[in-house]
Amino acid sequence: MDNKEKKSLSETDICDLFISPAIKDAGWEPVRQIRREVTLTPGPVIVRGNMSSRNKKKKKFADYVLSWEPGIPIAVVEAKDNNHTVSQGMQQALGYAEILEVPSAFSSNGDAFAVHNKVPAPGEEIETELPLEAFPTPDALWQRYKTFRGIDDQAEPLVVQPYHEDMSGKGPRYYQVEAINRTIEAVASGKRRVLLVMATGTGKTYTTFQIIWRLWKARKVKRVLFLADRNILVDQTLVNDFRPFGAVMTKIKNRKIDPSYEVYLGLYQAITGPDEEDKIFKNISRDFFDMIVIDECHRGSAADDSAWREILEYFSDSIQVGLTATPKETKYVSSSTYFGEPVYTYSLKQGIEDGFLAPYKVVRIDIDKDVLGWTPPPGMVDDLGQAIDEREYNQKDMDRILVLNQRTKLVAKRVMKYLNATDPYAKTIVFCEDIDHAERMRAAIVNAAGQIAIENPKYVMRITGDSVEGKAELDNFIDPESRFPVIATTSELLTTGVDARTCKLIVLDKTITSMTIFKQIIGRGTRIDEDNNKWFFTIMDFKKATQLFRDPDFDGEAAVVYEPGDDDDPVPPDPPPEEGDDEGGGIEEEPGTYKVRVSGVDARIISERIEYIGPDGNLITESYKDFSRKQIQSEYASLDEFLNRWHSAKKKQAILDELEEHGIVLDNLAAEIGKDYGDFDLICHIAYDQPPLTRKERANKVKKRNYFTKYGEQVRAVLTALLDKYADEGISTLESAKVLKLKPFSDIGTPVEIINDVFGGKNSFDHAIEELEQELFKPDESA
Repeated sequence: MDNKEKKSLSETDICDLFISPAIKDAGWEPVRQIRREVTLTPGPVIVRGNMSSRNKKKKKFADYVLSWEPGIPIAVVEAKDNNHTVSQGMQQALGYAEILEVPSAFSSNGDAFAVHNKVPAPGEEIETELPLEAFPTPDALWQRYKTFRGIDDQAEPLVVQPYHEDMSGKGPRYYQVEAINRTIEAVASGKRRVLLVMATGTGKTYTTFQIIWRLWKARKVKRVLFLADRNILVDQTLVNDFRPFGAVMTKIKNRKIDPSYEVYLGLYQAITGPDEEDKIFKNISRDFFDMIVIDECHRGSAADDSAWREILEYFSDSIQVGLTATPKETKYVSSSTYFGEPVYTYSLKQGIEDGFLAPYKVVRIDIDKDVLGWTPPPGMVDDLGQAIDEREYNQKDMDRILVLNQRTKLVAKRVMKYLNATDPYAKTIVFCEDIDHAERMRAAIVNAAGQIAIENPKYVMRITGDSVEGKAELDNFIDPESRFPVIATTSELLTTGVDARTCKLIVLDKTITSMTIFKQIIGRGTRIDEDNNKWFFTIMDFKKATQLFRDPDFDGEAAVVYEPGDDDDPVPPDPPPEEGDDEGGGIEEEPGTYKVRVSGVDARIISERIEYIGPDGNLITESYKDFSRKQIQSEYASLDEFLNRWHSAKKKQAILDELEEHGIVLDNLAAEIGKDYGDFDLICHIAYDQPPLTRKERANKVKKRNYFTKYGEQVRAVLTALLDKYADEGISTLESAKVLKLKPFSDIGTPVEIINDVFGGKNSFDHAIEELEQELFKPDESA
């Protein structure tokens, strides 16, 4: 084939005719060792307003992934057509090699291979070029991989132990492969304690299953204990990810460990407790378990004074793997306290960037009494008649020391306004300062929700440590198949590792200073659930908690987590304050603390802004006005396009509904620009810089024209009254026949009489309203 003919070939042709044959001729087996067109990441979900879509341009897609065994990738090859140079795809290949953590990257245009070797021998170049027929053999690249990963010959048999193959053919994601392989390699090298850090929603349980499966199949371990802290987690694990273990697996129950099984799943509290008779793990020998896996190990399971720590120390010779989504290091606990540094970390930021985790938008809301402070007038008393200290109360005091009932109602109304504008049945968690605040917030949301809460008593539930009824609904709340409860008000729900994968709204009305607690809260919303159309989640922040996103520690280097604490309750009570606890969530209410409660003090929202994750992973701040401009222009690229749509729409409300789907609530715009402006003028002014007219100005212009002369006296009276209603209330009054029930229309007749007798029927009435709207929004005011 001559050069001209070769340059006319597509990239796929180059692969089929030159690259694939060269790799196969080097001894690589198709399918088992050669995978083509491998999607590594699907690309991030982009959110603006209430719409979302994938940015497929950021999809990571490798032309070839070469594996020693399935699930053990060792090299990548990037292909280009022959109009590119041999090495033109190398930078792309290196990006994929970095994702997969492999030492060998290749680029080819069908003429030769460019090679990048991360572990060159002394005197060997890092990058070289090889003819097609000299592509390295599997053995050569396997030895290079072993050097790169520090795998010695003795560890090799365990490292190459096959994965469990899913009958669906759906393999593990790249980061799960890396987490599994890094753990197996650590165990193969003799390490007994291993920490894996994986963000919530990234499949820690599936990853754990493959680790246990490979070690168990290789007979490196015979008996394994998987410990979790919630019953639903154990039950789901039993029937889902761990199902292939079949008859050798059991759940520990009835406070008895049956020695006839090999894989045991259990709750911490099922095998230990505060009293000696609760510690049933001591009824078996110290060498009974070869491996213990601790789920959510950040919850104190390895703290020096923890009862759970006893389990680990009792079976001290076992291989122990800790799983966590929120590692941390405190002044009391160093990163080498128990498990040591993580063997692998997959962060929230990376998961969002890859597109495996749901991104978030942040709605920051400032309330006047929080930001500006509130000082009671001299001599003012609270609702119980107690004198109020004459000092300035600020955001940190709200709902801890000072309870402003109007403020609580304001938050509840804003939450329901958002839900009603998006999805009233979207699972929502409202984080409150304490149990008292959570109960007051529950009642306020019930009132704000109105009819939907009357029809469904479990629409809003307080799920706190003291509420038997609330805790009984926790599993229903996190079950995607269960519609109710929709909204959970809580203070400490976050500490349980609750997996509410359909959670679309997280409301923060809680002062948060702990990065660990903040990460746990954010983790409640990070799962993408395509089946339930959940692609992103919203954080509505009333207490400036989301400022922690800007802290370098938010998604920085991981360190081991061991916080003191021994909460076995799935929804623990509010913790007492700890002096000098700089990792806590702030001051907690002490039992019996007197709160100042005031009903008559008004509260209002003075600013709102929406922030999104930008291309660099940082939050982009946009004013509501800027955000609305972009959204309107995304729907209507030019003023002419918008005007055409507006004038052709029989019902203008349809356009307003469309914009609301983009997250544009025109009432919010009116609050910024001016409440006297109508929807049409707000849109034209915000998006296209048109000078706005007030509703009254538009109505008066119509009245001054000769437009009304063609109608009879009664029609003119109705249309004039409708114009006045528009001037006062807006476009919706023109498009609802209900307005005809009000004065002055009721003086003319009933709605049916007005439509039939005055206008001559429904069609004539609708036509007259359309003409009135055309006059209101005429582009040429001189006409």
